[in-house]
Amino acid sequence: METTKQGMGQNLCVCVYVCRYGKVFKTHILGTPIIVSTDPAVNKVVLQNHGNIFIPAYPKSIREIFGEYSILQTNGTLQKKVHALIGGFLRSPQFKTRITKDIEHHVKLTLTSWKDRPLLLIQEETQKFTFKVLVKALLSLDPSDDLDFLKREFDEFIKGLICLPIKLPGTRLYKSLKAKERIFKLVKKIVEQRKLGLEKSEDQEHQNTIPNDAVDVLLRDISGEQNDKQSLSLDFIISHIIELMIPGEETVPMSMTLAVKFLSDCPVALELLTEENMKLKRQKTDSGDDYCWTDYMSLQFTQNVINETLRVANIINAVWRKALKDVEIKGILIPEGWCVLTSFSSVHMDEENYENPYEFDPWRWEKTGASVKNNCFTPFGGGQRLCPGLELSRLEISIFLHHLVTTYRWIAEKDDIIYFPTVKLKKKLPIRVTSIGNSP
Repeated sequence: METTKQGMGQNLCVCVYVCRYGKVFKTHILGTPIIVSTDPAVNKVVLQNHGNIFIPAYPKSIREIFGEYSILQTNGTLQKKVHALIGGFLRSPQFKTRITKDIEHHVKLTLTSWKDRPLLLIQEETQKFTFKVLVKALLSLDPSDDLDFLKREFDEFIKGLICLPIKLPGTRLYKSLKAKERIFKLVKKIVEQRKLGLEKSEDQEHQNTIPNDAVDVLLRDISGEQNDKQSLSLDFIISHIIELMIPGEETVPMSMTLAVKFLSDCPVALELLTEENMKLKRQKTDSGDDYCWTDYMSLQFTQNVINETLRVANIINAVWRKALKDVEIKGILIPEGWCVLTSFSSVHMDEENYENPYEFDPWRWEKTGASVKNNCFTPFGGGQRLCPGLELSRLEISIFLHHLVTTYRWIAEKDDIIYFPTVKLKKKLPIRVTSIGNSP
């Protein structure tokens, strides 16, 4: 299978080191000594001991582009507080009920625009609506000139996430930093307007209402805890909101794109997924009821496909941590100041953890031992920095796949996955669609 060959290429270098030195080994990256862990037990300890033993440590260009208020650089009680605020909001049933309607709206608009188009690039098409959905959840920003401006500048900004740390005019880092300045200015205007509105409202009345978006959640913390030393500054809120937009531009649309690719390469899985989703569509048509978020999440084989896509794709393939003191894990000494790279992709592609790991096999998630809660499945990270939007990501992918397979059949052109500097499809996955019934 094509997926197998590409996955092997992604992990070949690490596999050579593992065969020679074991699952945890020392090496150098850009002249910096680093410990690479492909052991799920070691990874678990590193991820769960955030703040007191390990802190995030990323290349200079990433630190510079995100700035001093970066999510990656926030540690201790402040990180726990913000993670709890955002995670609690994104996981709430009220939010998921509301965002389901927004996702459905944008997915249906996108699918409708595909009619009579001879060729589509899935990677581009998914990016069009996932960014809009996430910005609505973060800022309540509807389609507008501001949203178009934000999308253009964000495209420029995100190109510099992995680049040479050279900040001279004309360099990639310089262009990305300038784009972020323009993004910051726009988001600051929106946040300041919202803060002013909050200050004018009745405090008790506002506190009793459900937050509209992530900005609302974070601003309420300011108004509710004026004397709290951990109260959030406006610059902190703005920086975090900007970083939280990244999944809408990168990880979620790429997960959707790769799901389409893997399903195209596995007709049996596509057929089963289509049958499951067509059954739900018929039930809703017969009852006349609207979809709710629990309907999409109850599609078990669809969830298996999503799990397997996340496992094979490895869009987030590792995280970096630095030891604050000497620490020993499973007999391995990690010296103070050394960085640890916890490799998720190596764990996901280890035959000790998954049978035939390079094959796209959604059925593996029906078997005993395959669980989204075990240490060997970490597409969203783990520990105190587990992605707060993981449930939103799953919901968005589920809704997209449901309406895609119940609206169109497609033929995908052969395409290759590129893993560096970030996961992409070489040709953006061209497909040709044929309508199978009523408009979405």
